[in-house]
Amino acid sequence: EIRLSLVGSEMCIRDRYTVQQTDFSVSGPVFKLPGGSAMAALGADLRSEKYRFNGDERDPTLQRIVVAAPFDQTNVLTGTKRDVTAFYGELLLPVLKGLEFTLAVRQDKYDGFGTTTNPKVSGLWRPAEPLLVRGSYSTGFRVPTFNQLFNGASSATFTGATLVDPLRCPTGRVDAARPGCESIRPFIVNGGKEDLGPEEAKMASVGFVFEPSPLFSIGLDWWSIQREGTIQILSLTQLVDNFNLLRNRFAYQPDGTLGAIDQRWVNAGETQTEGVEVSLKSSFNAMGARWTAGLEGTYLLKKRSRVLPSVPFGPSEVGQFSFAGDLGLRWKHNAAINYRRGDWSATFSQLYRAGYNDQVLPGVSSGRVSPPDWKPKVDAYITYNLGLSWTGIKNLTINGLVKNLFDEDPPFAITYDSNFGSGSSWEPRVADPRGRAFVLSAEYRF
Repeated sequence: EIRLSLVGSEMCIRDRYTVQQTDFSVSGPVFKLPGGSAMAALGADLRSEKYRFNGDERDPTLQRIVVAAPFDQTNVLTGTKRDVTAFYGELLLPVLKGLEFTLAVRQDKYDGFGTTTNPKVSGLWRPAEPLLVRGSYSTGFRVPTFNQLFNGASSATFTGATLVDPLRCPTGRVDAARPGCESIRPFIVNGGKEDLGPEEAKMASVGFVFEPSPLFSIGLDWWSIQREGTIQILSLTQLVDNFNLLRNRFAYQPDGTLGAIDQRWVNAGETQTEGVEVSLKSSFNAMGARWTAGLEGTYLLKKRSRVLPSVPFGPSEVGQFSFAGDLGLRWKHNAAINYRRGDWSATFSQLYRAGYNDQVLPGVSSGRVSPPDWKPKVDAYITYNLGLSWTGIKNLTINGLVKNLFDEDPPFAITYDSNFGSGSSWEPRVADPRGRAFVLSAEYRF
């Protein structure tokens, strides 16, 4: 249960999400192959998910309306549930010594969404002792969350000056000198959408691990994820630019004026993402201690999307701000070096997130506003951590950690998400504003 209490009031907000789950499985050898015994597994998974939200239970005269706040009365849900039944099977085939394949399939039946069957095939090949080659292909399925389905609709008047009626303005851009292209301020509707469908995905990867000695190894893996019917909130610009395809999102009044734009969740379009995972590890002895160093990083090769399957893909989103999903950072990594001697060990680590082109606000993009200190690119985010561990007493481990050792602030980012967002100065998908922190823990094993 999650409870949110607001200081200075008697309001108590509660929401509850519960899962009851039962699963069964059986596994064992089934037949012989040149590489060894083939292994099989079969199983079932029965799950019931429930969610409710009580909202503000105070007297209505004491309640204050906060548009788009998570405790809005529009989001009250007395209770909803869905049952999920799944069956799965897996078969490991050691075809030859150093060559094996795994075949798997899973079928899920979701209340309200029907049945989906998703396979997976993967393989491992070791042509020589230091080299391992691997690859996989699978499909996936994700249903909307309860909030995406059942949150109530909230509306507020658009307060900007960048919207036009796309029915009367073919350019879709404000131009006071052009009849029909005057700025308008309709209601913008946000919230859940009960007719949302599931997302579907196709995933593939191939790569290798090369370990010429116990002292060093390198791994590279290319991966690709393609999602269809993505659950997302389209920006107002996307809605206006695709007016002919999304006509049902625009509500007109009897006199013909545009009264509201529906910006609620929608299954729209497709995303394609590709990247390379990099793994480096090294260990050695020096100065009477054991040293271990490593780096885990991701280099993004492709990230692009389109609003609907019937329109072309947009420009590359690598290194570009986006309103939803993960930011397409070109490079990010975690690196660390560990020192161990006797009962003591210490770890010094670095977290790195590359910079990206920031969101451009309408006034800046149109040239009407030119902030003197505005930078179009957000700086890289780099923090360091230092940990210390002692095991001098049997079964006892004492750990100390300093997070964000140098008390680094997040780089400035605009991060303002439409009329329902909250202006801030940092990007929560990349950075942490909490600064330096100290952690002390002890673990005793009986």
